[in-house]
Amino acid sequence: MTSIVFPGQGSQFLCMAKDFHDNFKIAKQTYEEIEDYAKIDLRKIIFENNDNKLNLTQFTQICIFASSYVIYKVYINESNLKLEDINVMLGHSLGEYTALACSNKISLKDCSLILKKRGELMNNAVKPNETGMAALIGKDANIIQKIIDENKLNVEIANDNSPMQIVISGLKEDILLSKDFFLSNNVKKYVELNVSAAFHSKFMINAQLELSEKIEGLNFYENKINIISNFDANPHNDTVSIKKNLKNQMANRVNWTKSIKNLELMKETNILEIGPGKVLSGLISRISKNFDIKSINQISDL
Repeated sequence: MTSIVFPGQGSQFLCMAKDFHDNFKIAKQTYEEIEDYAKIDLRKIIFENNDNKLNLTQFTQICIFASSYVIYKVYINESNLKLEDINVMLGHSLGEYTALACSNKISLKDCSLILKKRGELMNNAVKPNETGMAALIGKDANIIQKIIDENKLNVEIANDNSPMQIVISGLKEDILLSKDFFLSNNVKKYVELNVSAAFHSKFMINAQLELSEKIEGLNFYENKINIISNFDANPHNDTVSIKKNLKNQMANRVNWTKSIKNLELMKETNILEIGPGKVLSGLISRISKNFDIKSINQISDL
């Protein structure tokens, strides 16, 4: 059996999936379909990136989703892999929505519209340049949380990406104030991230509540593919659990490390990362050495 993972924000790059678009009719048609639903000229943003729109959260999320979905459609069309061969799908943050669309848990139209809304809400959740995020390299989530608690730092863990990479969120001034505390506690590296807001934190609560109403109105379909949720890191097959976890995702921690450990407990061994970049393949290899991981993000990978 095969598991498929889909990337999140930060994996975008100019002309991602353009080789698929230019060489496969189904890729071009899929981009057109998503553009019709979202009423956004996604290919102009992805292939030209005028005004740096590709890196604006409002557009980034749906652009990554569209590119990941396009690559997935081509791969399924060109390979021997069938839906019944896939046991688990999961994604990092917005990638969880890609997993829901690719597993046919929600329709392409619904996913396009909900991700357009999600990007807008997250982009507008706080005033520009008030909040931010930073990556901490070299310690796991338990140690980072201990440093936060013992020093009463006003930041929170947003992404538990691997035992060696944790991302924190907070007000920009609190993020900066925390730097010396982390470095003096043997965190190897502190990197401020170029993001527009403190994602997966309390600053997203109002946006999360608004998006939850939209999620409630989505039609979900049940099938045999399990979805591992960012929120609780557990595999789910029933609509009630999947929807509940999705509603809690935006303002809470992305539990990627635990998600991959649970995938391991399910005796899964083959992972395909489908979408722009190879970020997740790198993270997964740092969490466990028990997976055969392949990345599909350019035609040569087929």
